[in-house]
Amino acid sequence: MKIDEPQDSDYAETKITYVGFIDPYGVEGLVILRADDGKEFHIRAFSGEVARHITNFIEGERGAIPTIYNMIEEIAEVNELVLVRIKVYESGNVLRANLYFTGRHELVMRNYRASDAIALASFYNIPILVRKNLLKEKMEA
Repeated sequence: MKIDEPQDSDYAETKITYVGFIDPYGVEGLVILRADDGKEFHIRAFSGEVARHITNFIEGERGAIPTIYNMIEEIAEVNELVLVRIKVYESGNVLRANLYFTGRHELVMRNYRASDAIALASFYNIPILVRKNLLKEKMEA
């Protein structure tokens, strides 16, 4: 698939509407992604450290980028690539994501942890696409 083609009809663009923790110790993170139609996808079972990075990136704190994300940024710069979007999907019983780069050439990195991909998307402020079958109607309290 070419990067500049229209997005797949199986995916919806989402925004991060909440970042927090499942437990009082901040060990397990939670992110809520919401599509334009109001449907949501709740992601949990990832490290609290990644949740803290996502929060920092959303708040504009980009000074303390983790080493692994810094490595991806440097590799992209050296190869004149820019991360333009991510796609989150289920693979078995785990969440994965593809990272789409464009620039001097196109590159798709497949099957990475969804939480890390979401952190990168929040760092670069790029679209987060979620497979539509993962989105559910918002639950009212």
